[in-house]
Amino acid sequence: MATAKARASLPTNAIEAQGLDKTYKSQPGQPEKHALKTIDLAVPRGSLFGLLGPNGAGKSTFINILAGLVIKTGGKAWVWDIDIDAQPRSARAAIGVVPQELSLDAFFTPREIMEVQAGLYGVAPRKRRTMEILEAVGLVDKADSYARSLSGGMRRRLLVAKAMVHNPPVLVLDEPTAGVDIELRQQLWSYIRELNRRGTTIVLTTHYLEEAEELCDSIAIINRGRLIACEPTRDLVGRLDNKALQLTMDRDMTAVPAALEGFSVDLQEPRQLVVRYRKNETGIGQILAAVQASGLAVVDLSTEEPDLEDIFLELTRGDNSHAAESR
Repeated sequence: MATAKARASLPTNAIEAQGLDKTYKSQPGQPEKHALKTIDLAVPRGSLFGLLGPNGAGKSTFINILAGLVIKTGGKAWVWDIDIDAQPRSARAAIGVVPQELSLDAFFTPREIMEVQAGLYGVAPRKRRTMEILEAVGLVDKADSYARSLSGGMRRRLLVAKAMVHNPPVLVLDEPTAGVDIELRQQLWSYIRELNRRGTTIVLTTHYLEEAEELCDSIAIINRGRLIACEPTRDLVGRLDNKALQLTMDRDMTAVPAALEGFSVDLQEPRQLVVRYRKNETGIGQILAAVQASGLAVVDLSTEEPDLEDIFLELTRGDNSHAAESR
């Protein structure tokens, strides 16, 4: 167990960026690409943090700057309270990155790959946890098989294991479940949660929005190089006020009852109405009172609320419209 002094020395934020900026130079006659535009972002220690955005939004550039693979143009960044400019090697040692690409040496075994990676990070042989980590990701029985013989899902798990050899306090997973089946995705989710419970700060980028909504306690959205949202997941999903109430009635209808004409109502089937409303303006009680006034009885009802996909589309659509207007 960590002592009180050790706990007190832990950083508040696992990752922090202030005014982080990156412009890629281009060929003569071509415009430069402004990949990141003064990003201010803090990832709290111990969080399971989602970093979302469309392709080309700047997510990978942000991650690669933190990992020391891309040189930023401006701003400041810290990993585990370590300035990536002042102490680049220490900063890189504090972060593990699982890339989206399945890049592994086909003629090495998982055991060999782990040992080589541990050596690159200066982990002493007696402190290496090769088999422990391979067991955690379900690859202990493949420890001495060539990487080329592993399935895509196994290679994905091996990349996660490889990123953990130096026991970094921050782990970045870039599309960790891309191209894997549902069963393996569930296994990876379980392992990610367990890592987080043990204290590892997880930053997850994913195109599966239900994955981010299920796993992450906070989410940031980057679009066109700008940070357009950063909130607890519950607050972000709660941004959309629209709800739908699906009502099944006790008899057939040929039209929307007159008592409900003041609402946004669709008659979808002879006995089924869908009422769309805004939570801040209308309560379910008002809708049910209008149904009762119509002389109908409700035999079943269900509600639909916005999810992260709705939020993501609304935010990025609005941001793109703004960008188009500003050009």
